[in-house]
Amino acid sequence: CRTGHGFLGAYYSQFVPSERVDCPCGAASQTRQHILQDCPRYEHHRHILTAVSDVIDLPTILGTVEGIAALGTFLHESGAFTKTGEKRAQRARARWEDEPEPPESDEEDDDEDDEEGD
Repeated sequence: CRTGHGFLGAYYSQFVPSERVDCPCGAASQTRQHILQDCPRYEHHRHILTAVSDVIDLPTILGTVEGIAALGTFLHESGAFTKTGEKRAQRARARWEDEPEPPESDEEDDDEDDEEGD
């Protein structure tokens, strides 16, 4: 989002011309500014950004510690700038208790065989 590289029409128009440049909401061009400030798809999550900047000023959102923290939360909660534009499904975290037991090793048996052969 800060670099301008991502799953959005403005990027596609320059680097992936086979992709659509319009926004799924119907706007003619899907830009970083459109997604952060105007796109109705993300209206529900925009309060995260307006808590830092009432008008969602891009230099504030993209260039301050508070703005970047809010942007990270906005991206995580909204799914903006993902390929589908939808929030990513949460993956279950691996837990040690759920891992299978390792197979029993024959190392002790191998050591005994080596001693007998000496």
